[in-house]
Amino acid sequence: MPLHIAFDNSYAALPERFYARQPATPVATPALIAFNHALAGDLGIDSSDLSEAEAAVLFSGNVTPDGADPLAQAYAGHQFGGWSPQLGDGRALLLGEVIAPDGSRHDIQLKGSGRTPFSRSGDGRAWLGPVLREYLMSEAMHALGVPTTRALAAVRTGQKVQRETALPGAVLTRTAASHIRVGTFQFFAARGDQDGLQTLTDYTIARHYPRASGPADLLEQVMQRQVDLVAKWMGLGFIHGVMNTDNVAIAGETIDYGPCAMMDSYHPDTVFSAIDQQGRYAYANQPRLAHWNIAQFATSLVPLMPDQSAAIDQFTAIINRFPDLYAAAYQATFSAKLGLSDSDPDLIEDLLALMARDGADFTNTFAALPHANARDQFIDRAAFDAWKTRWQSHNPDHGQMARTNPQIVPRLHRIEAAIQAAITDDDAPFHAMLAAVTQPFTANATYARPPDADEKVTRTFCGT
Repeated sequence: MPLHIAFDNSYAALPERFYARQPATPVATPALIAFNHALAGDLGIDSSDLSEAEAAVLFSGNVTPDGADPLAQAYAGHQFGGWSPQLGDGRALLLGEVIAPDGSRHDIQLKGSGRTPFSRSGDGRAWLGPVLREYLMSEAMHALGVPTTRALAAVRTGQKVQRETALPGAVLTRTAASHIRVGTFQFFAARGDQDGLQTLTDYTIARHYPRASGPADLLEQVMQRQVDLVAKWMGLGFIHGVMNTDNVAIAGETIDYGPCAMMDSYHPDTVFSAIDQQGRYAYANQPRLAHWNIAQFATSLVPLMPDQSAAIDQFTAIINRFPDLYAAAYQATFSAKLGLSDSDPDLIEDLLALMARDGADFTNTFAALPHANARDQFIDRAAFDAWKTRWQSHNPDHGQMARTNPQIVPRLHRIEAAIQAAITDDDAPFHAMLAAVTQPFTANATYARPPDADEKVTRTFCGT
C-alpha cells in the first residue's frame, strides 16, 4: 500500500512571491539508506507497510506524493557578515506540512532534490557525505534534548555529483517546525515589501508564537528561544559552523548541519569549518553571533511599526537584554552539568580553563566527573584535584549529572568513517553509529573514544 501522508499545506497558501513552485528532478536509480519509522509515527504517518523500494522512489523525489505541493522558499541573508539580497532554497523543496497527533505542525522537505530558481551556480544536488552527517547529527541532537530539525529518510540517487571530484549523490528528507528563517524576514524587508513582511509576521505569530501581540513580542520570544538554543549548544561542545542569518530558524530549532562538529579536546577558539577562515563562528563566538543575528531580525521588523524611530529605541532595548538572558541560560546549563542547584560562575570557568590548558576531552570530562578517572583527562592533575575538592564541597547531584552529561556524542572521526564506508556501499557503520548516538546517555566505549592522532578531523565542509 502506498504511503499516505495527510498534507495540510499552509505555507503554499501564502502569496506566490514567497516561493517558487516546482517538482523535484527525478534521479536515476534511487535506493533507500535509512527511513525513520519512529519519527514517521510521531508525525502520524503509518509506515508499517512501506517497502524500501517505495520509500526510495518517494523520498528521492521521483514521485510527488498525493497532497504535496512542492516549492522552494525565498529568503535572503547575511553570510559571514556579508549581505546577500536573494538566496532561497537552491537545492531543497518543501513537499508540504503535516499535523501530528499532538496538534503540532511540521514541514517535510527534500534536500538535494535538484535545481530551483534560487540555485544560482549550484547543481541543486547533495552528495552522500553531508546527507549522512545531517542524519546522524540531527537525530543525535534530538536525543540530547536540543531543538532541531530531524531526518525522516536518506536515499541514494544512483548518480554522481561533481565537487572536488565525482561523488555519490543522495537526497535527505528532513522535518522541521518550519523553515522560516531570519533571512525570510530580511528578504521582504530589504525589498520594501510591507505587505509581504506583514503577511509573514502574521503567519509566523499564528504558527509559532500565538501569544505574541505584535512584532515586539515576536522579537522577544524569538530571542529567548535563540538564547536557550545556543546555551544548549555550548553545553554539548557543539559548533554550528555557519551561523548566517539564513541558517537561523525562527522556531528556535538547530537547522542546516553543514560544517558542524562536536568538539573532542576543549578549547573556546575551536573552529572546524574550512570556509570560516577568520573564526567568526568559533565555539566561543556563538553567543555573540546569535545576538548579532537577532539584531538583524529586529531591523527587519522595524518597517512594520507605525513610529519607526520609537520602534528602533524599543527594539534596541529588547536586544540589549540578550547578554543577560544568555548569561543566565549558560549558567543554568553548566550548573546542571556540574550537578549544582545554584550557580558558581568561578567554579565553571575555572574548570573550563583547566580543560582548555590541558586539552581535556569535552564530553568525557563531564561524563567522568563523578568518578576517579576524571583526573585522567588532565595533565596537571594536582590542579584538577584542587578544583574537584572545591566542587565536591557543593554536594553535587550525581543523578542530575548522569541525566545531563551524555556518554557519547557524534564525533567527527566516527562520522567520517561512516561516510567513507558508505561511499563503498557499506552502510553498516552508519547504522551502528545511528543506533549509538540516539542513546547518548548509555555507556558505549567504542563511540566514547576520542580520535587517535591519525583519526582526527580538523576541517569540515558544507558539501554544497
